[in-house]
Amino acid sequence: MIVQRQAVRPALAVAACAAFLFTAGCSSGDDGQASRDRTSAPSTSDADAPAASPKPGDVPPAKGSVTVVRTVTEGLKSPWGLAPLPGGDLLVSSRDEGTITRVDGETGKKTELGPVPGVAAAEEGGLLGLALSPSFASDHMVYAYFTTESDNRIARMLYDEKKPAGKQLGAPDTVFRGIPKGSNHNGGRIAFGPDGLLYAGTGETYRTELAQDKKSPGGKILRLAADGDPAPGNPFGDSPVYSYGHRNVQGLAWDKDKRLWASEFGQDTWDELNNIVAGDNYGWPDAEGKGGGSGYHDPIAQWRTDEASPSGIAYAEGSIWMAGLRGERLWRIPLDGTKAAHDPQEFLEGKYGRLRTVVAAGGDKLWLMTSETDTRGTPGEGDDRILELKVS
Repeated sequence: MIVQRQAVRPALAVAACAAFLFTAGCSSGDDGQASRDRTSAPSTSDADAPAASPKPGDVPPAKGSVTVVRTVTEGLKSPWGLAPLPGGDLLVSSRDEGTITRVDGETGKKTELGPVPGVAAAEEGGLLGLALSPSFASDHMVYAYFTTESDNRIARMLYDEKKPAGKQLGAPDTVFRGIPKGSNHNGGRIAFGPDGLLYAGTGETYRTELAQDKKSPGGKILRLAADGDPAPGNPFGDSPVYSYGHRNVQGLAWDKDKRLWASEFGQDTWDELNNIVAGDNYGWPDAEGKGGGSGYHDPIAQWRTDEASPSGIAYAEGSIWMAGLRGERLWRIPLDGTKAAHDPQEFLEGKYGRLRTVVAAGGDKLWLMTSETDTRGTPGEGDDRILELKVS
C-alpha cells in the first residue's frame, strides 16, 4: 500500500503505511567495507542543472580528464546529501547526526543550520538526500529524505537565514511517508527534475518482492508534486511510482535532453547505470545487469560490485559521472543519446576513499563528496571532505 501526503494543509491527514525493519542480507551491506592508502587532498546554482555539453549531434571523446582543483572543506561527519545554494554555498546532510550544515563555497567555513527532528539513524538509515525547492528563491524550502522509527519519508523545512545558527530550520512538513525502512537498502536520493517535479530513489530493504509490487513504494523511483501528491501523468494512474524493479537507487541526474538517469546497487554480480523510462521494469530481483530477458529494461553500463557500489551521479560535459563507495573511484560514462558512447572510464581510484555524492557545479565543474566516516570507511586526517573538480 502506497501512502502519500493528503492535499489538506497543514494537517498531515495520512493513513500510515506499514513500515518494515529488516536486518537480513549481507553483513557488510551494499557498499561493503574497504581499506585503502589514500593521498591527501590538495589544499586549498542549482543541483543537477544542465552543464556545458557538446554541440547537438556531437559525442564526447572516449577519453576524458579529471583535475582536483581544490578541497572545499574538511571534517564532515557521515555526510550524505549535497545541495548547492544560489550563490555557490552548499548544504550538506549528516546521516548519523541528523543535522544540515551550510558550507561556504569559497572559504569552506561550516555553519550548522540545525537538526531535523524525527531522524532515527541506524546502519544505512538516517538523514539522507537533500534538494532545494524549485522556488527556493521565494519560498526558502529545503527537502530532505530521512529514516524515522517507523519508515523512510520526505519532508520540507523552511530555511530562515535570519535566525541564529543551529535554529535556522523550521519544523518538518512531511510530504510523503510510508517508504519501507530497513538496516540497508533505504535508497535516499531526491532531486527536482527539469519538469519541476520531485523524484525519489528508494530501496527494497532486503524484501526483494517489494521491487516488483507496484503498490509498494519500496524498490522504486517515485515522481511527486512538490506537495507530495502523485505527479500528473505518472504511468500507473494515481500512483507515485514512476519506474519499478529496482534494488537500491541512490543516484539521480538528467542529461542535456532532460532524460533521467539512475545508478543502482547490484547484489553480488552487477551494479548498474540505467536510463529511466516512465513505467519500465528494471528487473530486480529476477534480473541483475544486462540480459535480463523480455520485459526488463537493461542498463546501459554495468560494473562488478567491488569496482563501483554506486551512490550519487551527475551530468556534465556530455557524460554521467558516478561516485563509487566500495569501488573508491569516480566513473565517467560518455553518452550517445540513451547509450554509452564508449566504455566507462575511471578516475581517482583509492585516492580519497569512498565516494558518496557528486553534483554538477556548472560548466565543466563538479562537487565530489567522500564517505569515510559512515562506519564502513577507514577515516584519515581531514575526512570527510568536499572536492571541486574540473572535468572533460
